[in-house]
Amino acid sequence: MSEQHNLPKKYDPSASESKWYETWKKNGYFKAERNPEKTPFTIVIPPPNVTGKLHLGHAWDVTMQDLLIRFKRMQGYDALYLPGMDHAGIATQAKVDAKLREQGTNRYELGREKFLDVAWDWKEEYAEFIRKQWSKLGISVDYSRERFTLDEGLSDAVREVFVKLYEKGLIYRGEYIINWDPATKTALSDIEVIYKDIQGHLYHLRYPLADGSGSIEIATTRPETMLGDTGIAVHPEDERYKHLIGKKAILPIVGREIPIVADEYVDQEFGSGAVKITPAHDPNDFEMGNRHHLERILVMDESGTMNENAGKYQGLDRFDCRKQIVEDMKAEGVLVDIEDHFHSVGHSERSGAVVEPYLSTQWFVKMQPLADAVVQLQKGEDKVNFVPERLETTYLNWMENIRDWCISRQLWWGHRIPAWYHKETGEIFVGKEAPEDSENWEQDEDVLDTWFSSALWPFSTLGWPDTENEDFKHFFPTNVLITGYDIIFFWVARMIFQSVEFTGQKPFKDVLLHGLVRDADGVKMSKSLGNGIDPMDVIEKYGADALRYTLSTGTSAGQDLRFQWEKVEANWNFANKIWNASRFLLMNLDGFTVSDIDLTGEKTVADRWILSRLNTTIKAVTKHFDEYDFGEAGRKLYGFIWDDFCDWYIEMAKLALYGENEQAKKTTKSILVYVLDQTLRLLHPLMPFVTEEIWQYLPHEGETIMLATWPVADAKWTDQEAEREMTLLQSIIKNVRNLRAEKDVAPSKKIELIIKPQTAKEQAILEANLDVLERFCNPETLTIDVHATAPEQSIATIVTGAELYFPLAGLINIEEELERLRAELKKWESEVERVQKKLSNKGFVDKAPEAVVQAEKDKEKDYLEKRRVVKERIKELQS
Repeated sequence: MSEQHNLPKKYDPSASESKWYETWKKNGYFKAERNPEKTPFTIVIPPPNVTGKLHLGHAWDVTMQDLLIRFKRMQGYDALYLPGMDHAGIATQAKVDAKLREQGTNRYELGREKFLDVAWDWKEEYAEFIRKQWSKLGISVDYSRERFTLDEGLSDAVREVFVKLYEKGLIYRGEYIINWDPATKTALSDIEVIYKDIQGHLYHLRYPLADGSGSIEIATTRPETMLGDTGIAVHPEDERYKHLIGKKAILPIVGREIPIVADEYVDQEFGSGAVKITPAHDPNDFEMGNRHHLERILVMDESGTMNENAGKYQGLDRFDCRKQIVEDMKAEGVLVDIEDHFHSVGHSERSGAVVEPYLSTQWFVKMQPLADAVVQLQKGEDKVNFVPERLETTYLNWMENIRDWCISRQLWWGHRIPAWYHKETGEIFVGKEAPEDSENWEQDEDVLDTWFSSALWPFSTLGWPDTENEDFKHFFPTNVLITGYDIIFFWVARMIFQSVEFTGQKPFKDVLLHGLVRDADGVKMSKSLGNGIDPMDVIEKYGADALRYTLSTGTSAGQDLRFQWEKVEANWNFANKIWNASRFLLMNLDGFTVSDIDLTGEKTVADRWILSRLNTTIKAVTKHFDEYDFGEAGRKLYGFIWDDFCDWYIEMAKLALYGENEQAKKTTKSILVYVLDQTLRLLHPLMPFVTEEIWQYLPHEGETIMLATWPVADAKWTDQEAEREMTLLQSIIKNVRNLRAEKDVAPSKKIELIIKPQTAKEQAILEANLDVLERFCNPETLTIDVHATAPEQSIATIVTGAELYFPLAGLINIEEELERLRAELKKWESEVERVQKKLSNKGFVDKAPEAVVQAEKDKEKDYLEKRRVVKERIKELQS
């Protein structure tokens, strides 16, 4: 139970956030219990790379994850939010390499072991940065279970998977054309290549025929690779070249004879219809070379520099070589034409270098059997649910057109491939540990693709391959993965097929995919454009709660989010609105305690209404959270807190708080405390800090709002009658306020108000709430009479259930009033026409639920009455 005292005048996010995060963490509130009596709810964090600071995309990810964990924890689940980080092979090694260059050295001078020591130091430094940022964002991760993709347990899982896939024949080693990054000197998987359309050239070259009977023209975008040509291909049905099939041509500059072969791969319409075959430097040429048993000649080294097979061009950069060869072709008279050519060129996602198709011996995963299993999974009831559903199609399309996955990387930072080669025989040994006679074996120098270990994340972090591990048994499979749609292929797909293969289960029940964070103009945020925003800067200015609310409610699933400072400021104002309302309430409690809360007393319409609106809000927010519709949940909460609770109920509660009726005071205080307590709980997952700060001042039981029970709607508080009565009162008050504003009549100036209720029932409601009408309408005289008539020189308006007359002699302009009434008549005629058209539609009346049809009939009755009253008023003013 809290000690009662007043809130400070202003909310200080920085002081509150650091205080509460340390309190939550120190008291172990983030720790999952592994309680067999509780239903588990698990989210594993998409592990950020240990390469730098978190950006807004990360903040968006973890905010939504933490929102769900806090929600489920309050609902009584054994909620585990498991933190961790990714070693990020290429990205981290590039950062460490750059650091070493600044220090005047490099990894080769250091050697592998010392380089890895430096990389581990880097990891520790940046891991601490990330933890500090997590704390600033307020995410309730279980630090006792934090994992790293290179820690011993995860390394064991990686070795287990590699060996098992190898034993099943699903991992193999072979010489293939792969995507090669000359800048980082490593292989790339297909999805690590970004294709950009650039302006290049198509070079037309003439290769002389060996028998001296002429020449054959080929076209290429990469003349530097011609040094590795071992054939020329034409389409077997191409009449231009049928007579040349089987002959030989002479490779210009080099002088090597190469065969002319027929292959259906050739596009007769492209270029000259004849193509050079360079099996070591093009994936399609590699396949053609295999079909025609052609030699593979590699003419570049790992850095994109021409090698010894390039003859006199050895030592030139590939692009410098291109220029030189073009000049030499001109001199030799074999360059026919240079044509401008706009084409798509692959670039390394990591370094930005132009990717080189490169013949290399690499390790691959045979993907088809793994992909088939998960495609089959999606056909059953136990499939992974994609939110939004449309992205499942994107996922399946990729799986159904899968290519083998190149998993080896020419790096030092990462999981070293568990394969050894015998020093004398060249025999390959694959195992979790080195062979017993290890002195006779050398381990593969390469490491595994980062995504190979990340693909195991949902189960390796929970102790797999030890399937008896208590965490694995209790918390796996996980419940939901939240990440960006841009890594469906990189990560989401790989987690699913590895989990199905090794655990026999899907890794998560749902996958919630969001878009990209864009700037206010809709441009993707990036370092190069300089439009990125550091989430820590946002927190420093407006606090974590405002940022969290902005990110989690700013868009719907699968959509991009536009970051606007104005929205953050608006949500900061929202937090302050709650703070100020809570401060007013606390100032009027006068030592009120939890034991004083009593909701059984006689209630006003406003009391019954706010409890009913709270009930509706609880149901809506719970439903939207469960459906991952955080934007709609936020809108429902915002409307309830700002409009219903702050602007209406608190204002009406002042009547009792400042009155003489002690029982009414107690009931009002009880409802204020109860509603605010329940509201803070609903808001807590979105805004954890300000809700904890206020809740601690409120009369409450328990140590923290984090562990308070999630609100559950109580049917006894649902009160449709109170909502209808309150709607009538609100409509009258709003109309009076609008009229004052329109006619420039100050709220303090008393006016004459005549209300004509539609029936005796409405009259009774209004008479029972005279104090409310007098307090908010400030009338000099107030008449409530079902038989009332409009005085001359007055303004009339209609609300559902009543007509309002304002005798404002001297303030009204008859013509202006008639103009306003004609506009209002047009509005009600349009509404009548719309609803009657709907009700005359037999399909709608027969098929729509009875309640929906009845609602339309009620609208028709209401609109007809409003139209009637406006018509009569026009008639009166015209007479």
